[in-house]
Amino acid sequence: MPRVRWRFAYAVTAAVLAIASVAGAEEAAGAAAGAPPAFDTGDTAWMLTSSALVLMMTIPGLFLFYGGLVRSKNVLSTVMHSFFCAALVSVTWVLYGYSLAFGPDKGGFIGGLDYVGLNGVLGTAQALAPTIPHILFVVYQATFAVITPALISGTFAERISFPAFALYMLLWSTLIYSPIAHWVWGGGWIGARVGALDFAGGTVVHISSGISALVTALYLGKRMGYPQQPMPPHNLVFSALGASLLWVGWFGFNAGSAVASGELAATAFLNTNTAAAAATLGWMAAEWVRSGKPTLLGAASGAVAGLVCITPGAGFVTPLASILIGLAGGVTCYYAVSLKPAFGYDDALDVVGVHMVGGTLGAILTGVFATKVVNPAVPTLSLGLDGGLLYGHPELVLKQVIAVAATYLFCGVGNLVILVVVNAITPLRPMADDESMGLDLSQHSEQAYTS
Repeated sequence: MPRVRWRFAYAVTAAVLAIASVAGAEEAAGAAAGAPPAFDTGDTAWMLTSSALVLMMTIPGLFLFYGGLVRSKNVLSTVMHSFFCAALVSVTWVLYGYSLAFGPDKGGFIGGLDYVGLNGVLGTAQALAPTIPHILFVVYQATFAVITPALISGTFAERISFPAFALYMLLWSTLIYSPIAHWVWGGGWIGARVGALDFAGGTVVHISSGISALVTALYLGKRMGYPQQPMPPHNLVFSALGASLLWVGWFGFNAGSAVASGELAATAFLNTNTAAAAATLGWMAAEWVRSGKPTLLGAASGAVAGLVCITPGAGFVTPLASILIGLAGGVTCYYAVSLKPAFGYDDALDVVGVHMVGGTLGAILTGVFATKVVNPAVPTLSLGLDGGLLYGHPELVLKQVIAVAATYLFCGVGNLVILVVVNAITPLRPMADDESMGLDLSQHSEQAYTS
């Protein structure tokens, strides 16, 4: 009887092992046949939330911030700029923008057309975000593509015709944004060959929009009556509300760029909030010393400056470094904006002083403070460096400078070409009488306030 029991136990064990072997073979065959990847529900939930937060930065955050800063006769046209960008780029991103930015690399400069119309995206994962659906990565990146050209609109507020604006945004988002996103994040030469770090868009979003804003301001010329006539903001409460929405939405912008709900996202979240707070204090202090009183507009502008500065390094630097980056951003951007009259260009809503200067400063300081202690991917992303200047690697600062200079050159020259082409097709500036009347009535036949 014991021998019979032993044989029975042996037979059962063999059967179990055989079934397990078959199941393993079937699982391997399923994977080889392209079975859907398993996604992390926590990461997916966080990235859905982050996508909504970043879209909120444009509508309504940016349009309230910008809308409150212009004169009442131009508030609707300014709001329309952000609203239109959200609509236009959301469609073009699906049609071809995502493919140009994140499609298979073509020579380090542009993505291929494999994902046109999001062909082949459903049921797959993106190598940059393997724990969430590929389609969700598309959604998240679309919100970045939406806000970047909308940022530029602050520089030419109150003096651009709507047909020219619409064509300009179509060309800029296609010919400037998608390539620069590919260079940095999509496998292009800045990320893959230089090894510059940009966690959430210092070069891709802020420097690209800031240098484009400067070129556009110089090309368009000044608003009628500027600077002789006062042009104060018509509703600072709108602007403060908009800045507050930007501050909160920026958590999706920066912490969401971890593309997972873990410690790195939490660190980027804390760094974002801390830098914004430090920059608010820095801008207010500089303004207080220089002009005798701190202002709400200054506090709001300081917060945005800090958010811009911390963006490239949010997931690479320590919280203590974020305080220094925020303070430097607030003070530096305040003086950059204050010097605008001395340079004689009309950047209506200070896009250059905040986004170009702040983005540049943040990118370079990322090369100083980045460390693998915060983000273990730093050595991989930087092509072999454990950290920045503070950690014994001054060459990372050089990498950051190369990325900044390339962004300046490409976006500046490319934007100038786009302006020339658009102006040849339809005039960029409205007629003098239309500009004097206000763009709300002349471009859209409506008014924000009837009495």
